[in-house]
This record gives sequence, structure tokens and C-alpha cells, in this order.
Amino acid sequence: MFGPEILDHREGAVDLSRLNEIGCLLYNHNRDRVIGKIRRAWIQNGRGEAEVEFDEDAESDIVYRKVKSGSLKGVSVGYMVDWNEREEVKAGKKSADGRFDGPCCIMRKWQPFEISIVSIPADSTVGVGRELSAVSAAPPLSVLERQLRINQNRIGGMCV
Repeated sequence: MFGPEILDHREGAVDLSRLNEIGCLLYNHNRDRVIGKIRRAWIQNGRGEAEVEFDEDAESDIVYRKVKSGSLKGVSVGYMVDWNEREEVKAGKKSADGRFDGPCCIMRKWQPFEISIVSIPADSTVGVGRELSAVSAAPPLSVLERQLRINQNRIGGMCV
């Protein structure tokens, strides 16, 4: 392996079909802890985003309340990569597109199959409401509530 693994988000790199068709929202990547569903997922401005809906059971509500209060902010995805479509960048070199410095391994084709609310994300730059940091360092709770789509007739989305 050539350093950190980077998931390419350029046009055609990410196959969102499985996530959009049958993707689940999990807690800490535990397949036995389904807490919701994926309404839709898309790539925008080089970032993966998703709108999710929490289930109405007690366990899902606990996680939802922790997200709403700000205790849980981490998001992660479970994914598969096409090992034949990767770029290995050696130390001191740049990737073919000039965006990344080596050492690293860039996965040029990959497919997410679940989104998880996580207590400790592998990548701290992604998570609930991360795009809001450009607007305000501390968005009001009403903004975050609008982002969360739940079954209690609230409308909004959660971007990951």
C-alpha cells in the first residue's frame, strides 16, 4: 500500500446506484444496528452528500437525539473499491491530476453501500452539517434540525 487511501469523487468515479437503491443508515458500521434509510445520495462540488431518514424505533431515536444535540457528528461510509482502477503515488510524486502528493493510493472507481453515524470517524473532515462551517462556525440548532429528515413530518436533509 502506498500511504493513505483516497477515494476519488470526480465524475464517474463513484457508483451510487447501490446506495440509492438499497442503502441503509447504520450506527457505527454495525449491520445489526440499522437506524434509517438513504433517501438519496449524490456528488456535488467534489463531495459526497446524502439525505437520510431516521427510523421511528427507540434505538434510532436515541442516535437521532445525539446527532441533533451535537454529541454525534461523525459520518462514515462502507464501500468497495475496484483495485484495477487505482493510482499508486510514490513518496515525493504527484498524482496524475496533480491534486495529491504521495505517498498515497487513489481509488479511481468505488461504490459506497452504507452510510454510518459514527462516534469516531476515520476522516474528521466529513460529517453531519460539515458544509455549514463555511457559513457559520456554530449554526443555530434550527438550521441543524432542518437538515435532519425524520419520520415525524419534519422536512430536511442530512448531508454527509
